[in-house]
Amino acid sequence: MFAVRVFIETEVNPTEDEEKVRKAIDNVLGNAVITVELADRGSILKAEAKGQDSLIKLRTLLRNDRIRDAARRILFKSIRNDTLNFFLNKQVAFAGHISFSEETSESPLGPLRVTIETDNAQQLVDWIAEKTER
Repeated sequence: MFAVRVFIETEVNPTEDEEKVRKAIDNVLGNAVITVELADRGSILKAEAKGQDSLIKLRTLLRNDRIRDAARRILFKSIRNDTLNFFLNKQVAFAGHISFSEETSESPLGPLRVTIETDNAQQLVDWIAEKTER
């Protein structure tokens, strides 16, 4: 087991349904505590979860979508010290799948900004997106 803290933050635009955005977060992250903050336009949802078990949904989606090798490359590139920072497409997460995105350009409604703090980022990536055999 790894020491893990996961944070997801995303804007809820005035045209979006907050419950759908919550579902997008819930589809990716287990055991999350979600809070809402008012913003200039709409609001901001912030989710926090602790423990390796909170990443089981993400791990399962990567396996089911058969994108573990691509995810490994992205996740390893996202490591800074023992923190991973990456973006997920909000609409795809709502549909129960994973698509990594850039900060703004690929996700018109804004991405899910994911930050994972851990005591061993390399091993955590190996667990989340284990290498497929070829």
